[in-house]
Amino acid sequence: MKSLRHFCLAGLVAASLSGLVDAAPRKLLSPPGKAQIRLAGAKITITYHRPKIRDPKTRRPRKIFGPGAGYLVPYGQVWRLGANQATTLSTTRGITLAGKPLAAGSYTLFAIPEARQWTLIISKKTGEWGIPYPGKQYDLAREPMQAHYAAHLIDPFTISLHRTGARTAELRLAWAHTVVTAPLSLH
Repeated sequence: MKSLRHFCLAGLVAASLSGLVDAAPRKLLSPPGKAQIRLAGAKITITYHRPKIRDPKTRRPRKIFGPGAGYLVPYGQVWRLGANQATTLSTTRGITLAGKPLAAGSYTLFAIPEARQWTLIISKKTGEWGIPYPGKQYDLAREPMQAHYAAHLIDPFTISLHRTGARTAELRLAWAHTVVTAPLSLH
């Protein structure tokens, strides 16, 4: 009887420990990132995840942007602007991003990359995993963004907000040899 109690107790301990192991946070292959700026009292925050050029599993470099299936982010297809969860923009006051007025609140950002010009997709649907794209029915806007060649290699993927004036900034998306920009201003 005593050995049965020890056996049951050992089983409970093992089950508890395996639950702790399963509950432990897993290391994300693409770490989180945040871009944040304050403009005239407004707080604008973009949360995203930062994939790298090298495949985190094989350590081999990947082709990032380009035509066709051989690229991680093919031209002409919707991309979640990062990895893991969808990229989220939050603002405490009304702003204009890439020409589109946005009320205070949260939005999900996607993009359609092309060689010279990207399309920024601002979605009303928030809280989803990065893929699949929720669909055009949730789009608040699709706005053009200019793509530029960067002479130096940029890795990992980076979203940043750069002040250009007291009430204005520039949104920058940068990865590999590509930098994409869009203006941002307070209403």
